[in-house]
Amino acid sequence: MNLLFSLLLGIFTIAELNCENLFDAEHDSLKNDTEFLPNSYHHWTHYRYWRKLTNISQELIACGGESVEWTQPDLIALCEVENDSVLTDLTKKSLLRNARYEYFMTNSPDERGIDVALLYSPFSFRPVNSHSIRINLLADMKPTRDILYVSGEVITGDTLHVFVVHAPSRSGGEKFSEPFRLQVISQLGSAIDSIYSLSAGAKIIVMGDFNDYSDSHSLQILRKYGLTEISEKAKGTHGAKATYKFRGEWKSLDHIFVSESLCQRKWECHVVDLPFLLTHDEKYGGMMPLRTFSMYKYNDGYSDHLPLVAKIEI
Repeated sequence: MNLLFSLLLGIFTIAELNCENLFDAEHDSLKNDTEFLPNSYHHWTHYRYWRKLTNISQELIACGGESVEWTQPDLIALCEVENDSVLTDLTKKSLLRNARYEYFMTNSPDERGIDVALLYSPFSFRPVNSHSIRINLLADMKPTRDILYVSGEVITGDTLHVFVVHAPSRSGGEKFSEPFRLQVISQLGSAIDSIYSLSAGAKIIVMGDFNDYSDSHSLQILRKYGLTEISEKAKGTHGAKATYKFRGEWKSLDHIFVSESLCQRKWECHVVDLPFLLTHDEKYGGMMPLRTFSMYKYNDGYSDHLPLVAKIEI
């Protein structure tokens, strides 16, 4: 299924992926990126950087499906991307270049220098507005990723409001870090309410790595803003029961939410777990995502997260 045929059918495809440390091999003196430099313990050379770009581009291409059913995703939300140079290399110089994606990204105060981005196909999405939402810090809260907001028109003339989120990690434990994620949800909710105040039937998509699970308090609160998680039961076709595997258990930290106006449309959501993205889980059994590193061992892999893909009838 090519892009034109997909558009004629009114099918809009969105994808989300945490890229797991998509850093270049250059030092940013304003950020703590020394873990991913040629002289670091990861030996993050330019060769390994370009291998990572190749792998991520293959993974994103795979989000379009297989064989004749393949169709280019219209929107792709990315987490853990370092800077504009990385996004330029990914969209203009990697295997993904022929897709002709354009992008928006944040420039957050995150200490490690990781940000979020939204890739879009200019053939199916025309941007109208974009900005970053800076997170107001609580006591003991480290600077974190901005929320990225992008609005744009699709082929029907409808406007989509898209938010990309990478909430604070669980570092320090779930109880200690939960208020930080709730702070992100609070500011996200305020932005969503602002959109509803102008258009009660607004078409809203929220996606990213929330560092919480579907039954977590933060995501229960997010549902109160008129959103439905369409990724809650998403699974793969090659054994993945979620996007992330921790100590032998498949659970998703990545989620896609949509407003009621989109949830009422025909949609489906799944995890992309093609065999080349997986490896044997030697400790717990079964399969797991093939990540770039296992501790200090270089695997030449993809990410510790698997992609989410949703197809929505517009």
